[in-house]
Amino acid sequence: MGFMTPVLPDVDRDAWLTQPRAARLKIVTRHWVEHGFGTPYAVYLLYLLKIAVYIAAPAAIISLTPGLGGLGRIADWWTQPIVYQKVIIFTLLFEVLGLGCGSGPLTGRFWPPIGGFLYWLRPNTIRLPAWPDKVPLTRGDTRTIADVVLYAVVLGGGVWALLAPGQGGPVTAAGDVGVIDPVLVVPPIVALGLLGLRDKTIFLAARGEHYWLKLFVFFFPFVDQVAAFKIIMLALWWGAATSKLNHHFPYVVSVMTSNNALLRGRLFNRVKHMLYLDPVNDLRPSWLPKLMAHVGGTTAEFLVPAILVLVAGDQPWRWFLIGFMVIFHLNILSNLPMGVPLEWNVFFIFSLFYLFGHYGSIRATDLRSPLLLAIVMVAVAVVIAGNLFPDKISFLPAMRYYAGNWATSVWCFRADARGGAEAKIEANVVKSSALVVNQLAKFYDAQTAEIMADKTAAFRAMHTHGRALNGLLPRALGSEADEADYRVREGEIVAGPLIGWNFGEGHLHNEQLVAAVQRRCNFEEGDVRVIILEGQPIHTQRQWYRIVDAKTGLVEAGYVTVEDMLSRQPWPELGDEFPVHVTTQRTTR
Repeated sequence: MGFMTPVLPDVDRDAWLTQPRAARLKIVTRHWVEHGFGTPYAVYLLYLLKIAVYIAAPAAIISLTPGLGGLGRIADWWTQPIVYQKVIIFTLLFEVLGLGCGSGPLTGRFWPPIGGFLYWLRPNTIRLPAWPDKVPLTRGDTRTIADVVLYAVVLGGGVWALLAPGQGGPVTAAGDVGVIDPVLVVPPIVALGLLGLRDKTIFLAARGEHYWLKLFVFFFPFVDQVAAFKIIMLALWWGAATSKLNHHFPYVVSVMTSNNALLRGRLFNRVKHMLYLDPVNDLRPSWLPKLMAHVGGTTAEFLVPAILVLVAGDQPWRWFLIGFMVIFHLNILSNLPMGVPLEWNVFFIFSLFYLFGHYGSIRATDLRSPLLLAIVMVAVAVVIAGNLFPDKISFLPAMRYYAGNWATSVWCFRADARGGAEAKIEANVVKSSALVVNQLAKFYDAQTAEIMADKTAAFRAMHTHGRALNGLLPRALGSEADEADYRVREGEIVAGPLIGWNFGEGHLHNEQLVAAVQRRCNFEEGDVRVIILEGQPIHTQRQWYRIVDAKTGLVEAGYVTVEDMLSRQPWPELGDEFPVHVTTQRTTR
């Protein structure tokens, strides 16, 4: 592996696209076992530098707060109440600018490496309103000057609060500089809320279920703040743990561990082989990732935070629990998950030392405000509803993280000598970057770009839902001969350039985005076909799918069973027709 050169399968690049997609998937998924995405060392360095910036920048900015004493005295003031508040604001800004999760090459952003503000400050780009048929003044899919202004208010209001002095005097001990005046966070709270109704993408990118929610806590007394922050952290941990109570999560563990930045080289290949039943012929997870998933992951994420939040208090042994959770989040960091929620995990580590280390004496049960408790309980209700109705609620506010149980899609573009449907999108859709395969072609060449695009397809195929999407492909396109006329792209890397952000949220590249693209490109029937697969509700072993045509709409709908996903390989086998249960079907296709 070179500094800038990815590790790719040793294949005839000129003949790559002449092979059937199933054959290509067999090659790239087997390659993933030992090499993961094949990320160049330069990309790892990029993410390490970004984490360093995320740590250093808020420390430098917060040190300017009057009364703290400067960066050289950080050991004296990092526990000040205003510091945690400002870290929350800085992190929200970092995410909503597009600098956090969903940025860089591991999310299909090669150049520019971010979307975010490059996109959301630009009128005429695509926006996706949350409930256009129910909320007044949100219809349409074109970003206006009003949307740009709202986004600017979020940024400006956040910066204003970040640079503000403290107020209110001591809240914990003599010498404290107070807390942020809660009036200062009203503009970003209101603007982000309104903006989220007009474009759900930006609200999700801001990680509203976490950082926006915590802004509301600023309006309450300090002890209530710490208690509420702890309850929110527990909801995040428990939400993630609950979502892992499924058959999907061991697949996530094996795929993510194969991509671990620290497990590089032949020395670790034997370890990676142990993650699979057979590293060549059966890429289903072995006992090892199942153990890692449900003991080291799910069980630990239920038990340790529960003890830490509800029992430990300021007991000296709480530091063992804090240490365990720090290692838990460092493990996620080292795996460099493809959505790269790196800053999210750094924030959790800081929160562990701040909330449960320094302020361990304040317990979650010390919360006294009924209103604040009600606000937190609304968030908990969203988590419960999101697990029951994943087709209605994004996996982010439902706090269903890392579980391998997300809404997903694949987009099928008819190709021709002039670039076909993808070329039409490049020409007619206002965006801040080219489609991913064209970004890659500028760095390497067209053949290498297609192989790397298929490596992203390998990532999806190795998850359970990828097996279903591949099985549904013939139902969308027909025969193998028809499939050869299309370029099949992962929905995530289609959405990124089109809406400015992508992070595993299939509801950002479903029928709503298809309709927005169709209005701009006017495709003919069959030019673009999209397979949409919803996440699995916690109480049933079914996942619902839809196949849509950009021009004519719904082609077919129905459901597949998790059992049928678990019994298959990442590549479709010759003659194996994936079982489906059709509920709606157009008479002609």
